[in-house]
Amino acid sequence: MVKAVFLSLAALLAIIAGGAMLWPLLRAGKRAIWGTLVGSIAIATVGLYLWLGTPAALQAPDEAPPQSLEQAVEQLRAVLDEHPERTEGWVLLARSQLELGRVADAAASFERALKLDPDQPELLIEAAQARARAHPKMLFDDTGVEWLQRARKVAPDNQRAIWLIGIVQRQRGQDEAAVRTWESLLPRLEPNAAAALREQIDAARADAGMPPSTPALAPPAAGSAGAHAITVQVTLAPSLQARVAAGKDTLFVIARVPGGPPMPVAVERHPAQAGPLTVTLDDGDSPMPTQKLSALGEVEVFARLSASGTAMRQDGDVESVPVKVVLPAGEPLRITLGQP
Repeated sequence: MVKAVFLSLAALLAIIAGGAMLWPLLRAGKRAIWGTLVGSIAIATVGLYLWLGTPAALQAPDEAPPQSLEQAVEQLRAVLDEHPERTEGWVLLARSQLELGRVADAAASFERALKLDPDQPELLIEAAQARARAHPKMLFDDTGVEWLQRARKVAPDNQRAIWLIGIVQRQRGQDEAAVRTWESLLPRLEPNAAAALREQIDAARADAGMPPSTPALAPPAAGSAGAHAITVQVTLAPSLQARVAAGKDTLFVIARVPGGPPMPVAVERHPAQAGPLTVTLDDGDSPMPTQKLSALGEVEVFARLSASGTAMRQDGDVESVPVKVVLPAGEPLRITLGQP
């Protein structure tokens, strides 16, 4: 049964990754081609594992079938404790734990995978990002930085590694170094992504006391980034009014790619209040300059009430059901958080 769980999780994550990778096809209206390719990726992933892997090593005949994704993840973890040599098993476990919001567990699972395969660039990058997400202040520690540097040494042209090393440098006040790192990435990016990264470079230049590298941008015209802004009004259900009275909760309004990675493409953070809150999500709210609202045709938007005040989902947080929004959005989106 655990074998079936393992293969089901592998297929699920292959669909998520493949769907995100082939997103431009879906945006271009080629749904049939997109669906066929995503399905092929999932089938190929499972088939390749059955052919090259050792499914019997993950078989536990006496296990009861899992009743939820959480149970499936726990069963997979138990099997990996008995068979810790399976690199792909630890990677699958880590990604599944991320989907469940168990970031610290995911970081530990990625670390186990790295002990088995320490020179795989994408694994090094994923592990470093998970470790940063598990940090109370979302910072890359020395271990995470070492993994990113190793990834760049093994794969010097890896764009994610270069971008994240620039983030590390900014976090540590090394603004001039971040400018050099990100400027080396510019020639490899598409025009829209390069323009977005230049904004971050100019911010780093300003903090380093350097002149801007590009002239100031003109106000957005109709049909540009400004036209892709999303106005969202969030109202708390009566059941949550008493909770926010103490003024300790934080309200996040988040937009992300439907079916894609959990990383937001736009997010705003505000103190929770009893009355309605209206925000406008736009390109300036993107934590990743290489992915902006203005480059997308559809996003899903939701609100989260957080007691911890951190961007990561925690126990006790209240989230609304994600709503898909086709861009550019015509009408403001209204969300009632906490309604049954």
